[in-house]
Amino acid sequence: MRIGLDFDNTIVSYDVLFHKVAREQDVVPPDTPVNKLAVRDYLRRAGREEVWTEMQGTVYGSRMNEAVAYPGVIEFLIWANQVGHEIAIVSHKTKHPFLGPQYDLHASARTWVEQHLCKNGSPLIPSAQVFFELTKEEKLARISDFGCDVFLDDLPEILQANGFPVSTWRILFDPDGHHTAALPGIPTVHSWDGFAKCLQQ
Repeated sequence: MRIGLDFDNTIVSYDVLFHKVAREQDVVPPDTPVNKLAVRDYLRRAGREEVWTEMQGTVYGSRMNEAVAYPGVIEFLIWANQVGHEIAIVSHKTKHPFLGPQYDLHASARTWVEQHLCKNGSPLIPSAQVFFELTKEEKLARISDFGCDVFLDDLPEILQANGFPVSTWRILFDPDGHHTAALPGIPTVHSWDGFAKCLQQ
């Protein structure tokens, strides 16, 4: 089976890091929940969208290595390799931040993959199967080109996009239960263990 995986907010959890950076910059109160969306929503309500935008560049750029994988990611990748599945990361993100220092966000993400998605120093996903595309359309094309049998993503708009390959099984990753409405024909998993169990059904 060829398994495609989204990257941001699917493999990588940013909740702790966004909260940490926001508190370092003193732009959210101490009682703000340790959650990326809570930080974003507070700053937007405060009319500080530019602070939020620049913070994203910082987190995805110079602070990327402090981000952590969701619980169960490494175990899933080890299992998938053991049973012979092929895995690709297919993500879309801008090359540089919209505001602030012009970090190479693709390079930061690749470095994170090399340093965090490994076992005993060996990569769990080949570098040639890690794709960071500039647009959603290019991401959808890459999912098709790689021939993904299944794709896991945290964004319903990707899984429900008109250009999503019809032959690929779509699964929504929703660890915090943000999407309460059912998506027709798209199962939802709340953990990486749940994703593994879904594939084994």
